[in-house]
Amino acid sequence: MVEKTAPDDVRVVRTGGSKINYRRPLFSVDCRYLLCASGDLVKVYSTATDECVHVLQGHKNLVTGIQLNPRNHLQLYSASLDGTIRLWDFTDGILIKTFVVDFKLLALYTSAADEKSIFAVIPTDNDEASGNFQLVSINLPKSTDQEVEVKDLTVILDDVHQSPKSIAFGREGQYVASVKSLELRVLFFKKRKYYRFPLSIKDRKGANNVFTCVACHPKEDCIATGHRDGKIRLWRKFNHKQEYTYSTQHWHHDAVNDLIFSAEGTSLLSGGVESVLVQWRYGSETKKDFLPRLGGAIEHIATSPDGALHCTCHSDNKIITIQSNLTVSAIIQGLVKGQEVLTGLMFDPKSKALVLNGKPGHLQFYSLQTDKQLYNLDIVQKEYIHQSGLNQTQVVKAAFDCQGMWLVTVEERKEETTDLELQMKFWAYNEEKQ
Repeated sequence: MVEKTAPDDVRVVRTGGSKINYRRPLFSVDCRYLLCASGDLVKVYSTATDECVHVLQGHKNLVTGIQLNPRNHLQLYSASLDGTIRLWDFTDGILIKTFVVDFKLLALYTSAADEKSIFAVIPTDNDEASGNFQLVSINLPKSTDQEVEVKDLTVILDDVHQSPKSIAFGREGQYVASVKSLELRVLFFKKRKYYRFPLSIKDRKGANNVFTCVACHPKEDCIATGHRDGKIRLWRKFNHKQEYTYSTQHWHHDAVNDLIFSAEGTSLLSGGVESVLVQWRYGSETKKDFLPRLGGAIEHIATSPDGALHCTCHSDNKIITIQSNLTVSAIIQGLVKGQEVLTGLMFDPKSKALVLNGKPGHLQFYSLQTDKQLYNLDIVQKEYIHQSGLNQTQVVKAAFDCQGMWLVTVEERKEETTDLELQMKFWAYNEEKQ
């Protein structure tokens, strides 16, 4: 959307469409709100209505992490590449304080064992191009000022991965686990004990052991790690270098994108490209439950403090809230970024929505007024197969008539050994079904 400010001047105005799947969302303690990073904003959704009730605006760059304030669960910390940590009252949408760190902040964590500090991943020497990152503890000074400069940073771990899913705090903050490449590292804070657990690149069966994510049991000394080959390892007795053990579970056929323990630690949730949420019973991991056909690949998984709700973030810019019995409760759908916008941008006169390519084989109708997707129209009406190298049917052209009563679409499919397949379809607006 553009605004004219002068005869020869055009000013671009952002109206929505940012990612809502960039980082793991958070539930409020009472489960009334779901909070997620979205570009340089934080969006607050009601779990009762699925509507965005507040937008926390103030960061000047990408928001890279959000965490509830351990000392006040009605407040939220957010970190950004702009080098600031901001404290919000998210129930009223009010900025309380800004902490200026002057380091690019790539991930954010809190610990129940240290409520005075907050933890973040920063580039070593503030040089992101070097590819070297550190986990640091940040002491947030007490001050009545609206903006406070932070100088007290303590390095906890060197040479960590920049992904937030590569670090987790365990047993109420007694230790921190970090995974990178083929190594798990565990640091116990009180004992100041530090252990490394390397894996070989491939085992005897040819598996790929590279770590992709880590989660810690909330009450017991158990660390769960996800791997590139789809395996999950459960590590125990890791407070003794020589006595550690791990068991291996395998269901995912591709990399484990995320995993998290439930609030009480009774189950472990995992997800990946298969678009299936897997719930493993802790202590009897051979028993597992599935929630399949969730759409795009699962990127992040979150669970509520009371265990009543879970949510999954998907590659098609979608958040699904799920009840504890693994039934879908609601879907929050953002603007879907397809591989190409072959149809160009269109305007639907009926719904006043922006229309463009979305999910493969679909057109998405997106409201710029409410910053949410109204609906998907399945043009191709074929099951999409998540496999690289396949020639899928694509929607390449579309147009509305002036009243929005008719829509015409063109779809094509090209095989190397056959001629180009083209189909034109005419869609009539049905007043009764809308």
